Amino acid sequence: MTLTALPTTMFTSISAPIPLQIGCEVVYNAEYPTPLVLLVQPRLDAPVGWIHERRTLTPNVPVSEFFDSYGNRCWRLVVPPGRLEMSYHAVVSVSPEADPVLPDTPKTPVAELPSEVLMYTLPSRYCPTDLLISDAWQLFGHVEGGWAQVQAVCDWMHANIVYGKGSNVHTASDEILRARRGVCRDFAHLAVTFCRALNIPARYVCGYLPEIGVEPDPTPMDFHAWFEAYLDGAWRTFDARHNRPRIGRVIIGYGRDAVDLAWATAYGSARLERISVISEPARLERSDR
Repeated sequence: MTLTALPTTMFTSISAPIPLQIGCEVVYNAEYPTPLVLLVQPRLDAPVGWIHERRTLTPNVPVSEFFDSYGNRCWRLVVPPGRLEMSYHAVVSVSPEADPVLPDTPKTPVAELPSEVLMYTLPSRYCPTDLLISDAWQLFGHVEGGWAQVQAVCDWMHANIVYGKGSNVHTASDEILRARRGVCRDFAHLAVTFCRALNIPARYVCGYLPEIGVEPDPTPMDFHAWFEAYLDGAWRTFDARHNRPRIGRVIIGYGRDAVDLAWATAYGSARLERISVISEPARLERSDR
């Protein structure tokens, strides 16, 4: 099915937006009907221009859509007994400019934080801030608060945490600090934990990240996790895993940590057989322009 057309976000850049193909293909197998919630569609307020999107399911089971408490777009369906194939494909346009770097951005004092932001200063399941307060201040307390302090967190992690498998979906940030190893969700969790321990609101972000202007990674693409810190009255993008500005982030969701942003939640024993994620520059057909 073709999803409802969405408004196009206008870019202020004088350079031409980059068309990007994003999406995923998923195969589940279930012995009995199993409710499933999926989080794979970009947010309505993601900074992209919408060209078109399409969702297909085989068999064609009904899908209902809702917004969670963070404004993320979720799908509900029931996996029938047997095999279910689902694909989501979209073409969007993204800014050709990389993540902004604003090194003079100051820290927002806690007393001046908006009330809705305070929750992002508190511990959460995978970000036990209370356990790492001493570590955070010992490592970064000497750095002036604001952008410089958050960047110091990213620099330290990039130099001291090895990117690699070894963690699992139950691994919290304090375990990553001890193991000094993790994947992108772990980098995001530990950075969020350090920032919150330093009284800087931070939230976990997941989405699509294409390889534009960087050396291609030979491993299969997956959803990517990064984080945002609230500085000087606005949310700012940081990525402790890559620790460099990137082009083309497409945000699927925000949350306290990965608990709020699981791409799939099955209420039963449906078995995931395969998933592939797509995020790459697109060649538009004439009918798409």
